[in-house]
This record gives sequence, C-alpha cells and structure tokens, in this order.
Amino acid sequence: MSVTALLAQLIPSLVAPAPTASRALRNRTSQRRFFAETKLTMDDTSFDLTEHEGSNLSPFLHRLFNEWDDRKTRGLFHHDISSCETKVLPGEHNFVATLIEGRDQKKRPTEFTMNQVLQPFVSEKFNFTKVSPLEVIFRFNETEKDSAQYFDGVPDTVSASSSAILINVSPIGYCHALLTPKIQDCLPQRIDQESFLIAMYVAREARNPFFRVGYNSLGGFATINHLHFQAYYLRVQYPVEKATTEKLTSLGNGVSIFHLLDYPVSGFLFKGGASLEDLSDVVSKVCIFLQENNRPFNVLISESGKRVFLLPQCYAEKQILGKASQEFLDMRINPAIWELSGHLVLKRRKDYDEASEANICRFLVEAALSETEFQELNRCLLDFVTSWL
Repeated sequence: MSVTALLAQLIPSLVAPAPTASRALRNRTSQRRFFAETKLTMDDTSFDLTEHEGSNLSPFLHRLFNEWDDRKTRGLFHHDISSCETKVLPGEHNFVATLIEGRDQKKRPTEFTMNQVLQPFVSEKFNFTKVSPLEVIFRFNETEKDSAQYFDGVPDTVSASSSAILINVSPIGYCHALLTPKIQDCLPQRIDQESFLIAMYVAREARNPFFRVGYNSLGGFATINHLHFQAYYLRVQYPVEKATTEKLTSLGNGVSIFHLLDYPVSGFLFKGGASLEDLSDVVSKVCIFLQENNRPFNVLISESGKRVFLLPQCYAEKQILGKASQEFLDMRINPAIWELSGHLVLKRRKDYDEASEANICRFLVEAALSETEFQELNRCLLDFVTSWL
C-alpha cells in the first residue's frame, strides 16, 4: 500500500535504469572540464573555484551536478559560466566579483512593479510552467516505493507538492538551479511555511557548505512572480557568512536570533532549535511578517540549513523615488541575495577591472536599510516573535 509519509522520489527515479555508458562518460568529462577551466583569482593567485569532494558528494548533489552538466552540453544556457572571469577582492570581507557581460540583457525581463512585495500571480506573464521540458532537472512526486528516497520522514504535504528543480538559463555560478515548490499551483513569489521547509530540506540534503539556497522577495529583486528559490555551488565562504554577530534573543524552541555586526548590510541570522523544522518555522513566520508589512527582503540558507540569514533592503524603493546613486545605477547591479551576501555579478568590463572592497561596501550600504530603519524593524520583529513563542 502507499507509504504517504515519504517525500517523493526524484523523476527520473533513482531506481530507473542507469544512464548509458556514453552519457555517464560525457557527464564526467564535462564536469572535469568545467572544474579545470574555472579559476578564482585573489592577489594574482589562481585556484580552483569549483573543486569539490568528488565521490564524497551527497547522492543528491552528485546527481544534480551530472544533470546540470548534461544541460550545459546541450547548449541550454545563455552564456558559459565556466568562461566568465571571477576574482576575490582583497580586503576585510573578500567580496567575490564575477564578470558576465550583458547578462541583464539576456535574462528574462521583470514583469511586475517593484514597490509591492505581495502581488497576484498573472498567468499571461512568464512563469515556470512555460519553460522548456529540457530545463527541468528533477520533479518531486509521491511514491509508493520504500527505497531510493531523498528527505526521509517529511510531512505528507511536502511529498504531494509536485515541486521541481530547473536549471537557471542565466547562471551566475556552477550548478545554478531554481527550486519551484508546487510548481503547477502557480503560486506568486511569496514565502509560506510549507514551501520554505522544502527549500530547507534541499539545503540539508546537499550536505555541502558550498551549495547555498537563496530567496528574493518581490521588491528584493526577484525577477519572476512565480514562487521559486535559487541555489548554486561556489567553493568560497561568502562574506556574510564570515560576519560577526550579536545575539538578540533565544526563543522557547531553542532557535536563536542574532544581528550582523561590521557588515555593510544590516540583517539577521537565525540558527539552533531542536530540529531543522523548528528553525524553518521561525524563519518562515518572520518572512511572512515582512511580506505582510511590505518590507522587501532576501534570504540565504547556509551550512546545509543550519544557519539562515535574512537581509531586509530598500534599493528598489530608492530607485523608484530617484534617490539611488547614478554611479551604481549605471553599473546595473541588482542587489539580490547573492549580491547582498557578497558575490557581485558585474555586467561591464570597466566595473569588473575597477572593482574594490570600498566601492562594493558603498553600494551595499546604499541597498541596505539605514541604522534607524533597521533598529525600528528589529524592534518590530522581536515584538512579533516573542508574541507567539
């Protein structure tokens, strides 16, 4: 009989026939070629950007790498990320800069207003039900089989979610993918507790600190109003992950909330709790609180779901009000979660060549809330979480 408590198996399933020898060889060759070509430069010294643990990868991440490499071989991406220059900037934070010339002109355009975090789904506009079937890497579906499962012991609602992982056709890093919870339900870009838990399970199953999952709200530079998270692999520690923190409070379920110190973007760190579900529940409720109060934000799920950064921002509002610096508008940087975390995608050779920690810090400060705004948000957030825990 049906085992309804299991999260779905990935389709094509792991118990399906193995790839042909030629395809398996092509995947391994493609992966080795990418790892050989992509270099990171710091202080004029190059080292491997995507070097990984090989056979020590989790089954989930190993499969994801192979499937992503297969789509790369098929020519489905708008650019070859392995040929894009990347460097670590000297300084206290070690920001990462990647040059992808013209990326903003090739990616799918934003089709909604940037001043409202919650907006209705509009089926006539682009959404992920309209992608090519070749862009789909995995589907999650309920299964009756006991074997070859990812994500043991998750709720029935998750296993019945019909979620999918797609390639990002405009990647900024290796294995850049999109997680689309309940894709056929055509949900707008807004976090709910169930969908956020799916993203946390994906981060945990990767079992690798260099594979992060991120979320951008509307007004926080999400470009598609269809519920999705992003993820990719980058073998460096993000600057935000190295930031010092100060504890604000510990909640009854063991989750602790911190705020960032000595980092250009004011934000929160959540960690602890008796389980991943406890941590996910707290973060998702805080995100829902921000959504309902029309406060744009970005989320980074770090360390396989053990730490979650939440970064409120106001750059889109400044653009609308004409208060954004023309210098940074000309650079066409969208401060989404990766940029706020310290990986900057630059579109012009001049900006890449002249990139410095000082300039990046000035840009991130402009995107972030002011100290007064953050302290007010901090007070409201603490009042909110202590009211229900």
